[in-house]
Amino acid sequence: MKKISVVVPCYNEENVLDSFYKELMNAIKSIKNYCYELLFIDDGSNDGTLEKLKKLKSIDENIKIISFSRNFGKESGIYAGLQNSKGDLVVVMDADLQHPPKKILEMIAGIEERI
Repeated sequence: MKKISVVVPCYNEENVLDSFYKELMNAIKSIKNYCYELLFIDDGSNDGTLEKLKKLKSIDENIKIISFSRNFGKESGIYAGLQNSKGDLVVVMDADLQHPPKKILEMIAGIEERI
C-alpha cells in the first residue's frame, strides 16, 4: 500500500488544530489504497500548540511531531517535514485551513492519472 505524508508547519495554531485535524481526517478517510502519516512541525510556538499536538498524537498513532526550540520560520518547518516524511506522496498544508484538505483527493487523482 502507498503512503501519503502530510507536512504541517505550525506556529501558534492552538485554536485551529482541532478543526484542521477533523477536516484532514475526513479527507484522508476518503483516500483509497493509501495509508498516511501526519508530520506536524511546531515552529517554536508560544501558545498551547505543542500540547494540542501531543493530545492529537495520543489518539492517532500516525502523527509525528517535530518541535523546534525557537521560531525558525515556515520554510525551516517545511524542510524538516520533507526531510522526515516517509510517504510516496508528500503534501504541505497550512493548519489554518487556507488549503482545504479535500484538495488532497484532487491532487492524488491528478498524479495517478499521469502515472
